[in-house]
Amino acid sequence: MDLLLDLDGAPGGTLRRRAEHALREAVRSGRLPAGTRLPATRTLAAQLGVSRGVVVDAYAQLAAEGYLVTRRGGGTTVAEGAAAGGAAIGGAVAGGRAAAAGRAAAGGAAIGGAVAGGAAAGGGAAVDGAARAVPAPIPATDDDPPLRHDLRPALPALAGFPRRAWLAALGRAVRTLPDARLGYPHPAGAPELRTTLAAYLGRVRGVRAEPERIVVTGGFRQGLGLLWEALAEQGARRVALERPGWRGWHQTAAAAGLETVPLLVDDDGAVVDALVGRGAGGGGRIGDRRDAGAGGGGGDRRAACAGGRVGDRRAAGAGALDALALDAVGLSPAHQYPTGAVLSPERRSAVVAWAQRTGGLIVEDDYDAEFRYDRQPIGSLQGLAPDVVVYGGTASKTLAPAVRLGWLVLPPALVEPVTRIQRRVGGAPAPLDQLALADLIARGELDRHLRRERRRYRRQRAALLAALARELPEVEVRGAAAGLHAVLRLPPGLDERAVVAAARERGVGLQGLGHGPPALLVGYANVGEHAIDAAVAALADAVGRTGRGGVR
Repeated sequence: MDLLLDLDGAPGGTLRRRAEHALREAVRSGRLPAGTRLPATRTLAAQLGVSRGVVVDAYAQLAAEGYLVTRRGGGTTVAEGAAAGGAAIGGAVAGGRAAAAGRAAAGGAAIGGAVAGGAAAGGGAAVDGAARAVPAPIPATDDDPPLRHDLRPALPALAGFPRRAWLAALGRAVRTLPDARLGYPHPAGAPELRTTLAAYLGRVRGVRAEPERIVVTGGFRQGLGLLWEALAEQGARRVALERPGWRGWHQTAAAAGLETVPLLVDDDGAVVDALVGRGAGGGGRIGDRRDAGAGGGGGDRRAACAGGRVGDRRAAGAGALDALALDAVGLSPAHQYPTGAVLSPERRSAVVAWAQRTGGLIVEDDYDAEFRYDRQPIGSLQGLAPDVVVYGGTASKTLAPAVRLGWLVLPPALVEPVTRIQRRVGGAPAPLDQLALADLIARGELDRHLRRERRRYRRQRAALLAALARELPEVEVRGAAAGLHAVLRLPPGLDERAVVAAARERGVGLQGLGHGPPALLVGYANVGEHAIDAAVAALADAVGRTGRGGVR
């Protein structure tokens, strides 16, 4: 069982005091609701990297204060009423993400500086207008040999899917579901799963949400499409998306009729500096957003909850960056895909400040946040500002893509529009699957599964790094501190696509970075530990035969 506690940000001096404060605040804020079972002291101590005595003392202190209840043989749980007086989560987002009109210079401008890995990116100069994402893998044809080694990114260990636990959970759902619940599901999702997710995400990711703010979807991609459509209906026009980044961001935004602006990525994550840079009128804004009640400026923004469209965008003349007039920013702050970069604390604070000041929206993809090896867990961005951040998650990496379940944690004003659109396009996913996932989480099976998979992925990552050091010492490995893939920077002069094609001929499936210097995305989750040496040897042969003199 996981529990996210930020000891570094907690006051109090000693480790014990900091642990007490972090745990107390997690209970008082409602992030850990009444009845939540806490990890065993030994387990939590290992997660936090502290001695068991620190956790034992913290539990004892909070039990004495009435926040926790400890029962012999029954573990430690959050006491009833412990959150009374805690900060309430609420307040609607100002409706309609209004932005000043003002288009960027012809072709659009990229936000940010250098691309991850030091590739020159023009320092934010105008680009060709299309936010290039990671390209799709070269499609397989009838002539392609079968994959002997699956090193494609974004796949978990499919053989590790907990079939027995899932079947048991599904069986319990079938046996206990009342006949009346076999009709059409609630368009926002099964109440049981929404309630379970609210507690689980608060415990492991620091997400602040009531069940009423959660909409269950058929995966993150589908949820993103619903969100973009809801924003477009309210008048949103332009969103900034990471470059390089996941193709689904761009495809779903384009399908909703939104214009995308590339947000460049470096070693500290998305370069959001421009969002807080040369704004008009001392506010540091991009463009000239008029916000009702903001700075005494009045304005014409109409609330989303009232169904009004965003109105009165005014052109800005403060230069290309200031004229971007962004309505939303899409980020994967915990583990950026594909670079593996983590959004720095300074940039996390900056992008939240931008959203709060301008009425913009942050869309957070909590990609691969469950899998980390060389660093402490990083809490969700949504936990910092739940009313300006949409949190998106999925079971595709924790369980398997075939489960087809995802979720959005929404600001209150967006729950109804997103739910309405989901009803219109077909409704929520199958209720029995939703109930099975809720059961899996509530019984602790998902926590146990993730512990097993983390051990598996840690071993497979170590095997991959050792094989690369032996077979391909000339490549630079990046982004392997977390997640399920690594980025391999190839020596200059190699043709990335040629290497991918040559690897395919040898039965190795992988993907090119598609941006900046030549690089490969190599997944290590869905290949057996015993097969990694052979897979890397085949990849090394592909690199050596691609046609660059002096390389293997």
